[in-house]
Amino acid sequence: MRHNFMAYKCVQNLLHVCSAKYVTRIRNNAPLHMNAALHYCSEPLGDRGVHLGWHDEMLPRLVELTNLLSNVDLVDGRLVDINDNSIVRDDNLLQKMHHIKALGRALIGHPSVQEEMAKNVSDAMAGRKCSPPICFTKPIEREAMSVCNLTRVCDFLNVSAQQRKTVRFTICPQVTQHRIFTGALEELLKGLKTEMKFFDTRTPTKGTLMGQQIVSTCLKFLSETASRQDDNASSWMRPKPSKVGNSSPSPRKWEEVLEIFNDLIYCLRKEEGLSYYVSKLEVMKEGLTQIKDVFIDRDIGYKEVQLHESLVQKKLLKTLGHSSRCLFTLLRYYLHQSIRDMEVEVSGGLYEIGEKDKLCLCMGKILTSGEENMVWNGVKRLDRVLGLFKFVWDIAGMDRRLEVQGHLWCVGAESKTIIYGGNSFIIHGVRF
Repeated sequence: MRHNFMAYKCVQNLLHVCSAKYVTRIRNNAPLHMNAALHYCSEPLGDRGVHLGWHDEMLPRLVELTNLLSNVDLVDGRLVDINDNSIVRDDNLLQKMHHIKALGRALIGHPSVQEEMAKNVSDAMAGRKCSPPICFTKPIEREAMSVCNLTRVCDFLNVSAQQRKTVRFTICPQVTQHRIFTGALEELLKGLKTEMKFFDTRTPTKGTLMGQQIVSTCLKFLSETASRQDDNASSWMRPKPSKVGNSSPSPRKWEEVLEIFNDLIYCLRKEEGLSYYVSKLEVMKEGLTQIKDVFIDRDIGYKEVQLHESLVQKKLLKTLGHSSRCLFTLLRYYLHQSIRDMEVEVSGGLYEIGEKDKLCLCMGKILTSGEENMVWNGVKRLDRVLGLFKFVWDIAGMDRRLEVQGHLWCVGAESKTIIYGGNSFIIHGVRF
């Protein structure tokens, strides 16, 4: 009885730490290890910080949760139904999903899972001269990681200060283009508009009703200023727009969009369900503040338009620093047409593979089902994360070549290797 009671206390403490408030940890901050959750437990702990019997006791709980959420996955902080890519808005299910991911990370440390992983990696790399990486053995390598700026990526990859300058100077001219910046703004506003419509069907508030009007105005404003000229026509074919009447409207500036964002933040700051979008509005305000004096009126000649667009790029290029979340948001939109930060479920690390000029980057994801749709969805999501890190590695001009390898864990799944985009993704079946 005492053993069962103490095991129950350990589980309760762990689930408290595994709640949505705590599951995402930043690598630069002091990590919260499992020992912190189990300091009430008098059972002897194994080498990995959790007594071995605990893993066996928690497996049924993990199976129960994965059966409940077998068609749902956590994608960059949101619950998504992988069958139709729709957003699942259920705080209770979101909490359970966070428990699944946290329990899965803990169970990866079990000796039998570690042994199975070593075998699967060895089989996947059979026939190659290099030795398989020994990965995910340390608790910190099994932690989650939020990626919201280039500094965090470079810290993880051990990119030097000089190389970081190369990364920024290479990326900035691409992601600060006028069309990328306006595209990211529109993506944010469209997502916010959809989210507010959902909340209004349940608990409409004065803030969301006002917010919808402001968002619609801003989207119309951006659309109108972008459509005055035919972008497909050559420059010499574009005549200067004719002025109607004797008076012309005063030219418009990006300051108008900045004011709209300020109004939105004011209206929505108390709406708890929209806190993510409010934080993103704050992120994009960084860029808008820098270009507020630049004209965006399209009712001018082609050369003037080109000049204003180049001014947007120059100002953003000069002011958005390496740690800027706005810069990272533009990079995400440039690469993946998404404005959300990246959530890495199992952070992994850089590992030696027996070749002097090569390292292997391993990161992982925990799945709730071994079904084909779920597996392929997980592979594609993980490929984006690994691709971003390799993108930065290559731009930085690091001394060694980087190979990437994805790992996915699922209770009861068949262990196998999938090749996607030329990279290996290893599926590990979790069994005891």
